[in-house]
Amino acid sequence: MGVPKRRVSHARQGERRAHLALSVPKIEECDLCHEPKLPHHVCPNCGCYQGRQAIEIKQPTNDSAS
Repeated sequence: MGVPKRRVSHARQGERRAHLALSVPKIEECDLCHEPKLPHHVCPNCGCYQGRQAIEIKQPTNDSAS
C-alpha cells in the first residue's frame, strides 16, 4: 500500500482543491414583474415561467383574531 513519504504543503493542497470554490447563484430579472429570480425557475413573486402563468400564487391573508 502506498504511503506518503512527506507531508503535503498547503500550496499543493490548495492547487488540488482549486475547483471546489463556491460560486454565487446567477440571478436574472422576471420578464413580467421584473423581480429577481433564478434562471429556469418559476418566479416566486408572480408565478410566471417563460411568459405564461405556471402556478397560482396564494396571497397571504392578514386575518387578525383580536
